[in-house]
Amino acid sequence: MDVYLSNMDNKYTNLAPFRVGMVLVDGFSLMSYSAAIEPLRAANLLSGQELYKVRNLPVFGARSISSTGAVIPATAHIGEQVDFDLVLLIASGNPFAFDDANALSWLRNLARRNVIIGGVSGGPVIMAKAGIMKGRRMTVHWEHRGTLAERFPDLRLEHALYVVDKDRLTCAGGTAPLDMMHALISSHHGGDFARSVSDWYLHTDVRPAGGPQRAGLAQRYHTNNASVLRVIETMENQLSDPLSLSELAAIAGLGVRQLNRLFQSKVNMTTMVFYRKLRLDKANTLLAQSYLSVTEVALATGFASTAHFSSCYKKHFGLAPSLNRG
Repeated sequence: MDVYLSNMDNKYTNLAPFRVGMVLVDGFSLMSYSAAIEPLRAANLLSGQELYKVRNLPVFGARSISSTGAVIPATAHIGEQVDFDLVLLIASGNPFAFDDANALSWLRNLARRNVIIGGVSGGPVIMAKAGIMKGRRMTVHWEHRGTLAERFPDLRLEHALYVVDKDRLTCAGGTAPLDMMHALISSHHGGDFARSVSDWYLHTDVRPAGGPQRAGLAQRYHTNNASVLRVIETMENQLSDPLSLSELAAIAGLGVRQLNRLFQSKVNMTTMVFYRKLRLDKANTLLAQSYLSVTEVALATGFASTAHFSSCYKKHFGLAPSLNRG
């Protein structure tokens, strides 16, 4: 882990607490929030000291509301004269729609003051929108990765659970903050103490930063057939310029009919129907999370014409693509 965080080398002592601001964007995932804040609470409890002082900052008003309706009252506000060692943005839903100028300006100001800034789940998207990730390695929840790469092609995106690059932390969300906070606590107070915190939550299998965000293809599609998995991997890498059935069969080293029978047996649909579903699912994500036009989405997912794309999309999802905008 590439750690620059200047306050992160102090062992467990009676020093002033490490000050953390949790910026909660309405609709944030309660799981991501809990996985980030609970290890800090446990560190305080197990040490008998306030090692971490946490404040919750809503983007608007006096409270933040999670995706499940849980209400988190504000204990600080964006722009207040409150000093933080780490500010962590937690967002879910469609972070690409976030456009609060005050919050983005505040983040840029924190960056100029060399405050450590982090993002969880969709939070890294907001960091990118604030323009504070130039030249930095980063990660984001897999659901947002494709759109983020298209919107900000110069970002140094990685497939990882979390990334620490100097004074920037990014985390994929879900349960991954447990692993990131283990690393943070370990760097502050040593590995033994961090393990005691993780053990408190039965988090005995701490994952490395570069661990995978998703189950492998075999787990996702419930098959270990090497030919099917090879073809699916090729499909996922060729959504904008789809291959023909004969080309896919050649990659699998099979005949066309043999490949179709194999797909029908293993994933309950023919090869090209499966391929079209992958492309339409990608198109659905782009429509919800990007500002690409319907025509641009059609081209990005390998459809020759907007009319053909719209017809396939409506048949698959039951509504016109123009009705599914973020």
